Amino acid sequence: MPFFYDPTFLLLIPAVIFTFYAQFKVQSTFNKYLDVPAASGMTGAQVARELLNNNNLADIPVELTPGTLSDHYDPRSRVLRLSPEVYHGRSLASLGVAAHETGHALQHARAYAPLALRNSIFPIANFGSNLGYILFFLGFLFGGNTFLIDLGIILFSFFVFFTLVTLPVEFNASNRGLAMLADGGFLMRGDEVGGAKKVLSAAAMTYLAAASMAVLQLLRMLFLRGRRDD
Repeated sequence: MPFFYDPTFLLLIPAVIFTFYAQFKVQSTFNKYLDVPAASGMTGAQVARELLNNNNLADIPVELTPGTLSDHYDPRSRVLRLSPEVYHGRSLASLGVAAHETGHALQHARAYAPLALRNSIFPIANFGSNLGYILFFLGFLFGGNTFLIDLGIILFSFFVFFTLVTLPVEFNASNRGLAMLADGGFLMRGDEVGGAKKVLSAAAMTYLAAASMAVLQLLRMLFLRGRRDD
């Protein structure tokens, strides 16, 4: 069972710590600015609707979805879905998240290349994130089967690439959203935009943490593969 009880597991510790910190940071920052009302008095749903309309995307509905921080734009259905805190909320956090998801809708409408690339590799990346790890482990379990080991690494590499491509997509959506909030007068420049930016920056840390974990896991797999050859 060398894959689970190998000292190379220590390579993952920095990413594990970063992941826990990122999760704490996004939750604490979101909760903090969820209690700070925006001067505009608009809800996240109202802001998202206005932003979509202003960008000739009136055909994209804004729907309520259950859960906390479950907000997302669905490119297949072309629907923007907001969690209850964001949909009904009138806070800096609510407006910031709503504008971020609207930014994804704009990316899709304008054929933003990194988003198109991410969407195209999602099926195999989703497949490889679990199966790649399993095949790699089975390769070691069954006497060092190099075919399974290498196939696992290849499949997992698609997942790693997906996490890296996700970074510019998320950063760009946040930048678009903040610009729309400020330019449209939905948030006052200065403290209000700054508060929304802190919420989105904290959220971005979770994507950085995911990418860091994936990259270090791949490096660990490559190291174990190389050591087996030695």
